[in-house]
Amino acid sequence: MTLAFFLTILCLGVASGVLTLDPRLDAEWEEWKEKYEKSYSKENEELRRSVWEENMKMIKHHNEENSLGKNGYTMEINEFGDMTVEEFRKTMNYIPVQTHREGRSIRKREVGGVLPKSVNWRKKGYVTSVRKQAYCNSCWAFAVNGAIEGQMFKKTGNLTRLSVQNLVDCSKPHGNNGCDWGDPYIAYEYVLHNGGVEAEATYPYDGEEGPCRYNPKYSAANITGFVSLPKSEESLMAAVATIGPISAGIDIASNYFMFYKKGIFHDPKCSNDTVNHVVLVVGYGFEGNETDGNNYWLVKNSYGKQWGLRGYMKMTKDQNNHCAIASYAHYPIV
Repeated sequence: MTLAFFLTILCLGVASGVLTLDPRLDAEWEEWKEKYEKSYSKENEELRRSVWEENMKMIKHHNEENSLGKNGYTMEINEFGDMTVEEFRKTMNYIPVQTHREGRSIRKREVGGVLPKSVNWRKKGYVTSVRKQAYCNSCWAFAVNGAIEGQMFKKTGNLTRLSVQNLVDCSKPHGNNGCDWGDPYIAYEYVLHNGGVEAEATYPYDGEEGPCRYNPKYSAANITGFVSLPKSEESLMAAVATIGPISAGIDIASNYFMFYKKGIFHDPKCSNDTVNHVVLVVGYGFEGNETDGNNYWLVKNSYGKQWGLRGYMKMTKDQNNHCAIASYAHYPIV
């Protein structure tokens, strides 16, 4: 069902007086609005409430199945509860589909043969705190800066939060489009050709695009190049194990991703090729026994700490490039 069709049906329901809301959810709806500071016009509230109720039903059904062992993760209602998946993808996640620029392959023989069974760069000081992109399609900038932050820490021993706003405002001449969309490859090109990127402290995040205010005097990080990884989970694993956090495109195919809470995320609707959101892969590991096959990528998102595992998630690993996590991955050279 498309967004336009869905909202048309809702509007017809309101006009004909047949839109039915569940009164048993009144208190929960009011609590949710207060928690996330939501307010609507009377007509729009009915529409948003109807979307919210559908999402609540979907989450409840999913979690009931999870309790029966039918899937490996749980969901919960959050600030996106009044949005359809089409609205969510349009507002929060969009990068243009690019021809993959395949670069150098990193294989086991280049890194000593045996890779570690698990990696977590957060524990080694490579990763800044989780932030929130708000209603700006800047996921690409958060992920690119996260990868650069990690490599700068590796080189200098200092972890500095870099300016996402700098990339949003200033990479347009290279081909990005601010809060509408952006491509990590182009963002790396901007930092390389610009000669640097500022720190968050001197160029803070606004959550909306504005004029470029980059001042080379305040440049906090620079790169000498960057690598596009092949479409291979083996290459991504080797890069994460030996280099540090890696920016990666993924596919958000359904509203399951919106409401992820904990566990190893798997969405049967995911593509293994299309990408429309960018995250930072900060490690990998497994749950239970290694032989159980419950392998995951540890991913840092940019939806704030109230989403998922305090802003992180575990995504299925070693299952046919699930959600395209290895289809558009890059790392910087500093």
